[in-house]
Amino acid sequence: MGVAKKTGNVFVWIILLLLIVGLGGFGVSNFGGSVQSIGTVGDQEISVNDYARQLQQDLRAAEAQTGERMTIAQAESFGIVANARSRVITTAALDNEVARMGVSVGDTEVQQQVLGYDAFKGLDGRFDREAYRFTLQQNGLTEPEFETQIRTETARTLLQGAVLAGISAPENYSDVVYTYLGGRRSYSMIELSSATLESHIGAPDDATLQAYYEANAPAFTTPEAKSLTYVSLTPETILGTIDVDAEKVRALYDERLSEYQSPERRLVERLVYPTQEEAAAAKARLDAGEAPFEALVLERGLELSDVDMGDASRQDLGAAADAVFALEAPGIVGPVDTNLGPALFRMNAILAAQETPFEDVREELESELAQDRARRIVQDSISDIDDRLAAGATLEELANETDMVLGTIDFSATETSGIAAYPAFRDAALAVQEGDFPEVIELDDGGIAALRLEEIKAPELRPLDDVREEAIIGWQTQETASQLTAQAEALKARLDAGTTMQGLEMTVEQAEAVTRGGVTPLTLSDAVFGLEIGESTIVDAGKTVFLVQLDDILPPDAEDTATAQLKTALDAQAAQAISQDIFAMFAQALLNDAGLTLNQAAINAVHAQLP
Repeated sequence: MGVAKKTGNVFVWIILLLLIVGLGGFGVSNFGGSVQSIGTVGDQEISVNDYARQLQQDLRAAEAQTGERMTIAQAESFGIVANARSRVITTAALDNEVARMGVSVGDTEVQQQVLGYDAFKGLDGRFDREAYRFTLQQNGLTEPEFETQIRTETARTLLQGAVLAGISAPENYSDVVYTYLGGRRSYSMIELSSATLESHIGAPDDATLQAYYEANAPAFTTPEAKSLTYVSLTPETILGTIDVDAEKVRALYDERLSEYQSPERRLVERLVYPTQEEAAAAKARLDAGEAPFEALVLERGLELSDVDMGDASRQDLGAAADAVFALEAPGIVGPVDTNLGPALFRMNAILAAQETPFEDVREELESELAQDRARRIVQDSISDIDDRLAAGATLEELANETDMVLGTIDFSATETSGIAAYPAFRDAALAVQEGDFPEVIELDDGGIAALRLEEIKAPELRPLDDVREEAIIGWQTQETASQLTAQAEALKARLDAGTTMQGLEMTVEQAEAVTRGGVTPLTLSDAVFGLEIGESTIVDAGKTVFLVQLDDILPPDAEDTATAQLKTALDAQAAQAISQDIFAMFAQALLNDAGLTLNQAAINAVHAQLP
């Protein structure tokens, strides 16, 4: 059965090729001349057409996820090109090893697979040789080439099966993770705050405040600062002088009409399976309540982010559109045949069609056009400002003779207000030295600025009278924390001496059988799960302090269906991850033994001919 599933991938691949024929699928004729491969692994050539098909398939899959056309440059930056090349190299390494071992498949097996493929059947449900010939011809394949592919794929599958047979996750792996995530604790706690202190913490006397001030001098010391003079011109500064043509506003609205008149959409996730049988089996498990959609995603070695299609329109969903849009509430449909294979679709929300009238966005569009015009005016002034600075104009003269605005600032590394909110200005301010001449700084909103260093101010301890209120608050906070900790330590000492939590005569909160995520507040979670039964601990949570005692340690809830399904998913995910690692190491070992050579010119030729 494993062989049948693997060789079934060849058939799914043919369907994909049929779908991209109209988009300019690659055939042997695409690449003229004597170059037939992009390289070799041992004695096995890596076909130019195999690489082209794999790369195009990966590109189309990525574009289906993003909904945008992708260039080769983008595909290279995202790692798609490298992954496609890695796949065909790995396939060649396996084929080279199969040939070395002499593994092959007989004519009977090839015949059964060809006769069983639906794409080669006529209207009567029987094998149709003309349909067989036509389908292969459309994909640039001859019958011998296709049948050779079946033999190679089947033999390769046998080798993979021999390597990966019997692999499963260690028995205690999922148990450890399952126990960690599903383990429960019962605990009691007392929350201590300023309200539980015996006396109110008032203001400190002068001597106490002076001592706190001196002990925490860095908190009251100004950082080193640079006294700067600057001029700036931002789009916002001249925005009020910009008049916007009403016709241009209307034209912008018409240009973006698709944004303001959007069709009904759905928030959708798509989980693709290799075969119709596997997809149907997964749907049956869903319907029977045996596994949630999340567990099925994990079993496929994916994350929810990998299957998320975002908000999709009918056009985005293709063959699945009718089934998904027929849902009137969140649900799961499928299997549906897609260009990636049979898939289940989970619809999570309905986004109603929207139409925004021109009048509702007119002011917004006017503002956008005005800001764009203001940015261009500012940018056009850069050359003039540069020339003036080069000719020796001062910042004061620039402010008098242009629209630039003069200002001053005591700048430090922590300053982020006003002009210092611009990263480019902060970088220039940090870098400026005495004697530097002002230069134009381009700001990230399209504005410009220039600065001059006047002096460097050394760090200075601010007088106590200037920071008295700040110092009083700091002392009160410190004193409150100190007294709460002392109160908690006194209560814990009584607990350790045998007094019960209830005997402490404080308000006791109890939590029964909660998991790590159920501990409230969550900051107590690690402390609670680090205790043994009967042990207690003190947790400082800032303005409050908690005294916590562990009452019981409980295993995961065996009756909790979601937790049980998580264990199943963990087993499947771990086994799959181990299999992938073993197979990757095996393939790399084959590659190392056989040797790899690549023809970069041939690779570049493939990239150049992609649409």
